[in-house]
Amino acid sequence: MKSVFRNAAFTAISVSRSSTSLNPKPISLCLSLSLFPPPKFPLISNSIPKNVTVAGLSSIRRCSLSSATSMTTAPEGEAHAPPSPTSDKLEKQFEDFRHHLEDSGNLRERIRAVATEIDSTTRLMHSSLLLVHQTRPIPEVLEKAKGQIDVLRDLFSRIAEIIRECPGQYYRFHGDWRSETQTVVSLLAFMHWLETGTLLLHAEAQEKLALNSSEFGLDVEDYLIGICFMSNELPRYVVNQVTAGDYDCPRKVLKFLTDLHASFRMLNLRNDFLRKKFDGMKYDLRRVEEVYYDVKIRGLATNGELDGDKGIKDQT
Repeated sequence: MKSVFRNAAFTAISVSRSSTSLNPKPISLCLSLSLFPPPKFPLISNSIPKNVTVAGLSSIRRCSLSSATSMTTAPEGEAHAPPSPTSDKLEKQFEDFRHHLEDSGNLRERIRAVATEIDSTTRLMHSSLLLVHQTRPIPEVLEKAKGQIDVLRDLFSRIAEIIRECPGQYYRFHGDWRSETQTVVSLLAFMHWLETGTLLLHAEAQEKLALNSSEFGLDVEDYLIGICFMSNELPRYVVNQVTAGDYDCPRKVLKFLTDLHASFRMLNLRNDFLRKKFDGMKYDLRRVEEVYYDVKIRGLATNGELDGDKGIKDQT
């Protein structure tokens, strides 16, 4: 009975409000609502027993919230399931990877620290050898530069000791001191040429640095690139020597570079860094040829043969 009176009162209030509106459509809407009364839902106050206290209400609310949360989470058996053997293997594998990468990183940092010292030493050698372009006496220039060879020997021995800690990993860490080695070879080869007029051989370069081919040797490609770097210094040396009055120097350098270029032509080089440096040697040879021909045309060159062997002409 109470629900019937409630619906009737709702309908009456709706009709009275809609009568004052300019739009007559809400009246039909209210009448339709009165014909179809809303479903009956028990009030919360009616469903709670009278003997339930405030603390009981809070406990009921917590229970309802916990039950709703448990519906959205995984079952208890799955949440506390033991780890599978596959996850244990993955964890162990990546733990080994972590230790391996940390050891490799520490080893690489030690190598780079020594390579930095090698670079500093080669800078001192290069600054000493630059005095040869100022017509300084060659023995004086070489004496100062040779003092750094012992330092380089000690530094390369330190790198060899580090590499021995990881046998078979020479070429894995080779790039960390490769450019410094090429610079060292170029300086040693230039010093050897200034002293003897010949090319520094691969075995001689290893001997100067106290390297052993079986354990820690000089890479062949590093040696060849270093020789190409050395040829870049010769055109400048020739120009300065001619300026100082040494008109026979272009003939000697031209003979040396011609033989060196012909030797490199025997190699089947790929399109890599070594091939680019070898191509640069051709321009060095051309610059020396131009200086030699200028001296020859002006009648300043000696009458020696291009092969540089003065004794042959004297004997004939």
